[in-house]
Amino acid sequence: MPRPLSHIRVLDLSRVLAGPWASQNLADLGAEVIKIERPGVGDDTRSWGPPFLKDAEGRDTNESAYYLSVNRGKKSVTLDISKPEGQRIARELAARCDVLLENYKVGGLAKYGLGYNDVRKINPRIVYCSITGFGQTGPHAHRPGYDFIFQGMGGLMSITGERDDLPGGGPQKVGIAITDVLTGMYAALAITAAIAHRERSGEGQYIDMALLDTIVAFGANQIFNYFVSGKVPGRYGNAHANLVPYEVFTTADGHIILAAGNDGQWESFCKAAGRPELAADARFRTNPDRIRNRKELIPLIRDIMKERNRKDWIERLDAAGVPCGPINDYREVFEDPQVKHRGLRVDMPHPHGSVPTVASPMRFSKTPVEYKLPPPQLGEHTREVLGDLLGLRSEELDRLAAANII
Repeated sequence: MPRPLSHIRVLDLSRVLAGPWASQNLADLGAEVIKIERPGVGDDTRSWGPPFLKDAEGRDTNESAYYLSVNRGKKSVTLDISKPEGQRIARELAARCDVLLENYKVGGLAKYGLGYNDVRKINPRIVYCSITGFGQTGPHAHRPGYDFIFQGMGGLMSITGERDDLPGGGPQKVGIAITDVLTGMYAALAITAAIAHRERSGEGQYIDMALLDTIVAFGANQIFNYFVSGKVPGRYGNAHANLVPYEVFTTADGHIILAAGNDGQWESFCKAAGRPELAADARFRTNPDRIRNRKELIPLIRDIMKERNRKDWIERLDAAGVPCGPINDYREVFEDPQVKHRGLRVDMPHPHGSVPTVASPMRFSKTPVEYKLPPPQLGEHTREVLGDLLGLRSEELDRLAAANII
Protein backbone atom coordinates (compact mmCIF):
# COMPACT_ATOMS: atom_id res chain seq x y z
CA MET A 1 0.00 0.00 0.00
CA PRO A 2 1.51 3.38 -1.00
CA ARG A 3 2.14 5.66 1.94
CA PRO A 4 0.18 8.96 2.17
CA LEU A 5 2.88 11.13 0.53
CA SER A 6 4.48 8.54 -1.75
CA HIS A 7 3.54 10.73 -4.74
CA ILE A 8 5.44 13.75 -3.36
CA ARG A 9 9.07 14.74 -3.93
CA VAL A 10 10.72 17.23 -1.58
CA LEU A 11 13.82 19.33 -2.25
CA ASP A 12 15.23 19.87 1.23
CA LEU A 13 17.61 22.83 1.48
CA SER A 14 17.35 22.99 5.26
CA ARG A 15 19.84 22.00 7.92
CA VAL A 16 20.29 21.67 11.70
CA LEU A 17 16.93 20.86 13.37
CA ALA A 18 13.64 22.62 12.54
CA GLY A 19 13.77 22.02 8.78
CA PRO A 20 15.18 18.47 8.98
CA TRP A 21 12.53 17.60 11.58
CA ALA A 22 9.84 18.71 9.10
CA SER A 23 11.36 16.82 6.19
CA GLN A 24 11.84 13.66 8.27
CA ASN A 25 8.11 13.73 9.05
CA LEU A 26 7.39 14.04 5.33
CA ALA A 27 9.76 11.16 4.62
CA ASP A 28 8.02 9.05 7.28
CA LEU A 29 4.79 9.70 5.39
CA GLY A 30 6.34 8.37 2.19
CA ALA A 31 7.70 11.47 0.46
CA GLU A 32 10.94 11.21 -1.50
CA VAL A 33 13.18 13.71 0.28
CA ILE A 34 16.31 14.94 -1.50
CA LYS A 35 18.59 16.53 1.09
CA ILE A 36 20.99 19.06 -0.43
CA GLU A 37 24.29 19.36 1.46
CA ARG A 38 27.55 21.24 1.02
CA PRO A 39 30.25 19.10 -0.63
CA GLY A 40 32.80 17.89 1.89
CA VAL A 41 30.96 19.44 4.87
CA GLY A 42 27.28 18.58 4.82
CA ASP A 43 24.64 19.50 7.36
CA ASP A 44 26.16 21.41 10.29
CA THR A 45 24.92 18.77 12.72
CA ARG A 46 27.00 15.96 11.19
CA SER A 47 29.86 17.22 13.35
CA TRP A 48 27.78 17.99 16.46
CA GLY A 49 29.33 15.29 18.60
CA PRO A 50 30.35 13.30 20.47
CA PRO A 51 28.57 10.99 20.65
CA PHE A 52 29.05 9.57 17.16
CA LEU A 53 27.70 6.37 15.66
CA LYS A 54 30.19 3.52 16.03
CA ASP A 55 31.14 1.12 13.26
CA ALA A 56 31.17 -2.68 13.51
CA GLU A 57 34.61 -2.51 15.22
CA GLY A 58 33.39 -0.04 17.83
CA ARG A 59 35.19 2.97 16.37
CA ASP A 60 33.62 6.40 16.05
CA THR A 61 32.31 7.27 12.59
CA ASN A 62 31.66 10.83 11.37
CA GLU A 63 27.87 10.46 11.87
CA SER A 64 26.79 12.34 15.02
CA ALA A 65 23.85 11.19 17.10
CA TYR A 66 22.31 14.64 16.63
CA TYR A 67 22.38 14.34 12.84
CA LEU A 68 21.11 10.76 12.91
CA SER A 69 18.09 11.73 15.02
CA VAL A 70 16.38 13.83 12.32
CA ASN A 71 17.51 12.59 8.91
CA ARG A 72 16.17 9.10 8.32
CA GLY A 73 14.30 8.39 5.11
CA LYS A 74 16.23 10.95 3.02
CA LYS A 75 18.64 10.90 0.10
CA SER A 76 21.80 13.00 0.46
CA VAL A 77 22.96 14.96 -2.59
CA THR A 78 26.02 17.17 -2.35
CA LEU A 79 25.73 20.39 -4.33
CA ASP A 80 27.50 23.74 -4.07
CA ILE A 81 24.75 26.28 -4.69
CA SER A 82 27.17 29.18 -4.24
CA LYS A 83 28.40 28.42 -7.77
CA PRO A 84 26.33 29.20 -10.88
CA GLU A 85 26.41 25.62 -12.11
CA GLY A 86 25.27 24.37 -8.74
CA GLN A 87 22.43 26.90 -8.79
CA ARG A 88 21.39 25.70 -12.25
CA ILE A 89 21.26 22.10 -11.06
CA ALA A 90 19.29 23.11 -7.96
CA ARG A 91 16.72 24.90 -10.15
CA GLU A 92 16.43 21.84 -12.37
CA LEU A 93 15.77 19.74 -9.29
CA ALA A 94 13.21 22.26 -8.01
CA ALA A 95 11.39 22.07 -11.33
CA ARG A 96 10.90 18.35 -10.73
CA CYS A 97 9.83 18.60 -7.07
CA ASP A 98 6.53 19.23 -5.35
CA VAL A 99 7.95 20.91 -2.24
CA LEU A 100 10.97 23.07 -1.50
CA LEU A 101 11.92 23.44 2.16
CA GLU A 102 14.60 25.88 3.32
CA ASN A 103 15.80 27.67 6.44
CA TYR A 104 18.22 30.25 5.07
CA LYS A 105 18.21 33.82 6.37
CA VAL A 106 15.56 36.09 4.90
CA GLY A 107 16.44 36.61 1.24
CA GLY A 108 19.36 34.20 1.48
CA LEU A 109 18.33 31.96 -1.41
CA ALA A 110 17.17 34.79 -3.68
CA LYS A 111 20.79 35.77 -4.31
CA TYR A 112 21.30 32.29 -5.76
CA GLY A 113 18.24 32.50 -7.98
CA LEU A 114 16.44 30.05 -5.70
CA GLY A 115 13.96 32.32 -3.92
CA TYR A 116 10.25 31.64 -4.14
CA ASN A 117 9.69 34.11 -6.97
CA ASP A 118 12.48 32.46 -8.95
CA VAL A 119 11.31 28.90 -8.38
CA ARG A 120 7.63 29.47 -9.02
CA LYS A 121 8.44 30.79 -12.50
CA ILE A 122 9.77 27.38 -13.47
CA ASN A 123 7.37 25.40 -11.24
CA PRO A 124 4.10 27.24 -10.49
CA ARG A 125 2.81 24.25 -8.49
CA ILE A 126 5.68 24.34 -6.00
CA VAL A 127 4.88 24.41 -2.29
CA TYR A 128 7.74 26.52 -0.97
CA CYS A 129 8.27 26.58 2.81
CA SER A 130 10.73 28.96 4.49
CA ILE A 131 11.68 28.56 8.15
CA THR A 132 13.34 31.51 9.89
CA GLY A 133 13.67 32.81 13.41
CA PHE A 134 11.35 35.81 13.17
CA GLY A 135 9.54 35.34 9.87
CA GLN A 136 9.88 37.12 6.54
CA THR A 137 8.47 40.46 7.71
CA GLY A 138 8.67 42.75 10.72
CA PRO A 139 11.34 44.74 12.55
CA HIS A 140 13.27 41.63 13.63
CA ALA A 141 13.00 39.70 10.36
CA HIS A 142 16.71 39.86 9.56
CA ARG A 143 17.93 38.94 13.04
CA PRO A 144 19.49 35.52 13.62
CA GLY A 145 18.29 33.39 16.49
CA TYR A 146 18.45 29.95 18.07
CA ASP A 147 15.89 27.87 19.95
CA PHE A 148 17.20 29.07 23.33
CA ILE A 149 16.58 32.70 22.37
CA PHE A 150 12.98 31.98 21.40
CA GLN A 151 12.23 29.99 24.53
CA GLY A 152 13.07 33.22 26.35
CA MET A 153 11.47 35.73 23.98
CA GLY A 154 8.30 33.71 23.48
CA GLY A 155 7.50 33.44 27.20
CA LEU A 156 8.16 29.73 27.72
CA MET A 157 11.04 30.26 30.15
CA SER A 158 8.95 32.68 32.21
CA ILE A 159 6.68 29.78 33.19
CA THR A 160 9.34 27.03 33.28
CA GLY A 161 11.45 26.47 36.38
CA GLU A 162 11.02 26.68 40.13
CA ARG A 163 9.45 29.70 41.80
CA ASP A 164 11.85 32.50 42.65
CA ASP A 165 11.14 32.16 46.39
CA LEU A 166 12.21 28.49 46.47
CA PRO A 167 15.67 26.89 46.22
CA GLY A 168 16.75 26.66 42.60
CA GLY A 169 14.19 29.25 41.61
CA GLY A 170 14.48 31.06 38.32
CA PRO A 171 13.71 30.64 34.64
CA GLN A 172 14.76 27.44 32.88
CA LYS A 173 14.78 26.31 29.29
CA VAL A 174 13.19 23.02 28.29
CA GLY A 175 15.68 20.16 28.00
CA ILE A 176 15.24 19.77 24.25
CA ALA A 177 15.19 22.39 21.48
CA ILE A 178 11.42 22.49 21.65
CA THR A 179 10.98 25.60 19.50
CA ASP A 180 12.83 23.93 16.63
CA VAL A 181 10.92 20.67 17.00
CA LEU A 182 7.53 22.38 17.17
CA THR A 183 8.34 24.59 14.18
CA GLY A 184 9.27 21.47 12.25
CA MET A 185 5.99 19.86 13.22
CA TYR A 186 3.94 22.92 12.22
CA ALA A 187 5.91 23.20 8.98
CA ALA A 188 5.16 19.59 8.07
CA LEU A 189 1.47 20.18 8.79
CA ALA A 190 1.44 23.39 6.75
CA ILE A 191 3.15 21.65 3.83
CA THR A 192 0.67 18.78 3.79
CA ALA A 193 -2.21 21.28 3.98
CA ALA A 194 -0.75 23.21 1.03
CA ILE A 195 -0.44 19.95 -0.92
CA ALA A 196 -4.11 19.21 -0.20
CA HIS A 197 -5.03 22.70 -1.44
CA ARG A 198 -2.96 22.21 -4.59
CA GLU A 199 -4.63 18.89 -5.32
CA ARG A 200 -7.98 20.72 -5.37
CA SER A 201 -6.92 23.96 -7.05
CA GLY A 202 -3.71 23.22 -8.94
CA GLU A 203 -2.05 26.15 -7.14
CA GLY A 204 1.25 26.10 -5.30
CA GLN A 205 1.97 28.62 -2.56
CA TYR A 206 4.51 30.11 -0.17
CA ILE A 207 4.64 29.20 3.54
CA ASP A 208 6.34 31.57 6.00
CA MET A 209 7.21 29.71 9.24
CA ALA A 210 8.81 31.54 12.17
CA LEU A 211 10.22 30.05 15.35
CA LEU A 212 8.96 33.02 17.38
CA ASP A 213 5.41 32.60 16.05
CA THR A 214 5.50 28.90 16.87
CA ILE A 215 6.65 29.16 20.47
CA VAL A 216 4.10 31.89 21.17
CA ALA A 217 1.33 29.72 19.70
CA PHE A 218 2.56 26.79 21.79
CA GLY A 219 1.87 28.77 24.98
CA ALA A 220 -1.81 29.33 24.17
CA ASN A 221 -3.34 27.74 27.27
CA GLN A 222 -1.14 29.81 29.62
CA ILE A 223 -1.53 32.89 27.43
CA PHE A 224 -5.31 32.59 27.71
CA ASN A 225 -4.98 32.64 31.48
CA TYR A 226 -3.31 36.03 30.99
CA PHE A 227 -5.83 37.23 28.37
CA VAL A 228 -8.79 36.34 30.56
CA SER A 229 -7.48 37.40 33.98
CA GLY A 230 -4.95 40.09 33.16
CA LYS A 231 -2.55 38.30 35.50
CA VAL A 232 0.81 37.34 34.04
CA PRO A 233 1.43 33.59 34.59
CA GLY A 234 4.43 32.72 36.71
CA ARG A 235 6.58 29.69 37.35
CA TYR A 236 5.16 26.83 39.38
CA GLY A 237 8.07 24.43 39.12
CA ASN A 238 6.55 20.96 38.87
CA ALA A 239 3.15 22.19 40.04
CA HIS A 240 0.22 23.22 37.83
CA ALA A 241 -1.38 26.64 37.68
CA ASN A 242 -4.93 25.31 37.26
CA LEU A 243 -4.97 21.87 38.92
CA VAL A 244 -4.18 20.67 42.48
CA PRO A 245 -2.68 18.19 43.30
CA TYR A 246 -0.77 17.97 40.04
CA GLU A 247 2.98 17.84 40.68
CA VAL A 248 5.97 15.77 41.79
CA PHE A 249 6.03 14.27 45.27
CA THR A 250 8.78 12.51 47.19
CA THR A 251 8.00 8.94 48.25
CA ALA A 252 9.90 6.73 50.71
CA ASP A 253 12.40 5.76 47.99
CA GLY A 254 12.13 8.23 45.10
CA HIS A 255 9.79 10.53 43.26
CA ILE A 256 6.38 10.16 41.70
CA ILE A 257 4.10 12.36 39.60
CA LEU A 258 0.58 12.64 41.01
CA ALA A 259 -1.87 14.23 38.57
CA ALA A 260 -5.43 14.51 39.85
CA GLY A 261 -7.17 16.13 36.90
CA ASN A 262 -10.67 16.31 38.36
CA ASP A 263 -12.58 16.04 41.62
CA GLY A 264 -13.37 12.35 41.11
CA GLN A 265 -9.69 11.50 40.79
CA TRP A 266 -8.96 13.59 43.89
CA GLU A 267 -11.54 11.64 45.87
CA SER A 268 -10.09 8.36 44.58
CA PHE A 269 -6.62 9.45 45.64
CA CYS A 270 -7.81 10.25 49.13
CA LYS A 271 -9.42 6.81 49.48
CA ALA A 272 -6.33 5.04 48.11
CA ALA A 273 -4.15 7.03 50.52
CA GLY A 274 -6.35 6.08 53.49
CA ARG A 275 -7.38 9.71 54.03
CA PRO A 276 -11.00 9.98 52.79
CA GLU A 277 -11.63 12.87 55.18
CA LEU A 278 -9.49 15.14 52.98
CA ALA A 279 -11.94 14.77 50.10
CA ALA A 280 -14.78 15.82 52.38
CA ASP A 281 -12.87 18.80 53.81
CA ALA A 282 -14.57 22.01 52.63
CA ARG A 283 -11.18 23.54 51.94
CA PHE A 284 -10.31 20.84 49.40
CA ARG A 285 -13.62 19.54 48.05
CA THR A 286 -13.41 21.06 44.54
CA ASN A 287 -10.50 22.02 42.35
CA PRO A 288 -11.08 25.78 42.82
CA ASP A 289 -11.09 25.12 46.58
CA ARG A 290 -7.81 23.23 46.32
CA ILE A 291 -6.21 25.99 44.28
CA ARG A 292 -7.26 28.62 46.81
CA ASN A 293 -5.90 26.47 49.65
CA ARG A 294 -2.87 25.06 47.88
CA LYS A 295 -0.49 26.17 50.65
CA GLU A 296 -2.41 24.18 53.26
CA LEU A 297 -3.03 21.08 51.13
CA ILE A 298 0.33 20.39 49.50
CA PRO A 299 2.28 19.90 52.77
CA LEU A 300 -0.36 17.38 53.87
CA ILE A 301 0.04 15.40 50.65
CA ARG A 302 3.83 15.54 50.92
CA ASP A 303 3.67 13.86 54.32
CA ILE A 304 1.26 11.23 53.05
CA MET A 305 3.37 10.36 50.00
CA LYS A 306 6.45 9.69 52.16
CA GLU A 307 4.63 6.84 53.89
CA ARG A 308 5.06 4.38 50.99
CA ASN A 309 7.60 3.61 48.30
CA ARG A 310 7.22 4.53 44.66
CA LYS A 311 6.25 1.06 43.42
CA ASP A 312 3.59 0.71 46.09
CA TRP A 313 2.09 4.09 45.27
CA ILE A 314 1.99 3.44 41.52
CA GLU A 315 0.26 0.08 42.02
CA ARG A 316 -2.19 1.54 44.53
CA LEU A 317 -3.04 4.62 42.46
CA ASP A 318 -3.27 2.68 39.19
CA ALA A 319 -5.80 0.37 40.82
CA ALA A 320 -7.78 3.42 41.96
CA GLY A 321 -7.75 5.03 38.50
CA VAL A 322 -5.62 7.98 39.63
CA PRO A 323 -3.13 9.24 36.98
CA CYS A 324 0.42 8.85 38.22
CA GLY A 325 3.82 7.82 36.98
CA PRO A 326 7.55 7.62 37.61
CA ILE A 327 10.19 10.08 36.41
CA ASN A 328 12.25 7.95 34.04
CA ASP A 329 15.64 8.62 32.57
CA TYR A 330 15.99 7.54 28.92
CA ARG A 331 17.44 4.15 29.87
CA GLU A 332 14.36 3.50 31.97
CA VAL A 333 12.08 4.81 29.20
CA PHE A 334 13.23 2.09 26.80
CA GLU A 335 12.96 -0.59 29.49
CA ASP A 336 9.30 0.25 30.05
CA PRO A 337 7.07 -2.61 28.86
CA GLN A 338 4.63 -0.22 27.17
CA VAL A 339 7.45 1.48 25.25
CA LYS A 340 8.73 -1.94 24.18
CA HIS A 341 5.25 -3.05 23.15
CA ARG A 342 4.75 0.07 21.03
CA GLY A 343 8.09 -0.50 19.31
CA LEU A 344 9.42 2.99 19.97
CA ARG A 345 12.99 1.96 19.20
CA VAL A 346 13.67 0.83 15.63
CA ASP A 347 17.08 -0.45 14.53
CA MET A 348 17.79 0.13 10.85
CA PRO A 349 20.48 -1.40 8.63
CA HIS A 350 23.27 1.11 7.95
CA PRO A 351 26.55 1.04 6.00
CA HIS A 352 28.30 1.01 9.40
CA GLY A 353 26.22 -1.94 10.58
CA SER A 354 23.10 -0.68 12.33
CA VAL A 355 21.65 2.61 13.49
CA PRO A 356 18.94 3.03 16.14
CA THR A 357 16.10 5.47 15.62
CA VAL A 358 13.06 6.57 17.59
CA ALA A 359 9.87 5.43 15.89
CA SER A 360 7.39 7.90 14.51
CA PRO A 361 4.34 8.30 16.78
CA MET A 362 2.05 8.35 13.72
CA ARG A 363 0.17 5.05 13.49
CA PHE A 364 -1.98 4.39 10.41
CA SER A 365 -4.27 1.41 9.89
CA LYS A 366 -3.89 1.45 6.09
CA THR A 367 -0.62 3.24 5.28
CA PRO A 368 1.87 2.56 8.10
CA VAL A 369 5.16 4.36 8.46
CA GLU A 370 8.02 2.30 7.03
CA TYR A 371 11.70 2.56 7.92
CA LYS A 372 13.53 1.89 4.65
CA LEU A 373 16.28 4.49 4.39
CA PRO A 374 18.64 5.14 7.33
CA PRO A 375 20.08 8.64 7.78
CA PRO A 376 22.25 9.02 4.65
CA GLN A 377 25.99 9.37 4.53
CA LEU A 378 27.19 12.63 3.01
CA GLY A 379 26.55 12.59 -0.73
CA GLU A 380 25.47 8.96 -0.67
CA HIS A 381 22.77 9.48 -3.33
CA THR A 382 24.30 12.27 -5.43
CA ARG A 383 24.97 10.23 -8.54
CA GLU A 384 21.76 8.24 -8.22
CA VAL A 385 19.51 11.31 -7.96
CA LEU A 386 21.27 13.49 -10.54
CA GLY A 387 21.53 10.58 -12.94
CA ASP A 388 17.98 9.29 -12.59
CA LEU A 389 16.16 12.60 -12.12
CA LEU A 390 18.16 14.93 -14.36
CA GLY A 391 19.61 12.38 -16.75
CA LEU A 392 23.24 13.37 -16.12
CA ARG A 393 25.68 10.82 -17.51
CA SER A 394 28.64 9.46 -15.56
CA GLU A 395 31.12 11.60 -17.50
CA GLU A 396 29.22 14.77 -16.61
CA LEU A 397 28.99 13.70 -12.98
CA ASP A 398 32.73 13.06 -12.96
CA ARG A 399 33.32 16.58 -14.33
CA LEU A 400 31.05 18.14 -11.68
CA ALA A 401 32.80 16.22 -8.92
CA ALA A 402 36.25 17.31 -10.19
CA ALA A 403 35.04 20.94 -10.14
CA ASN A 404 33.72 20.50 -6.56
CA ILE A 405 30.17 21.30 -7.70
CA ILE A 406 28.93 18.00 -6.27
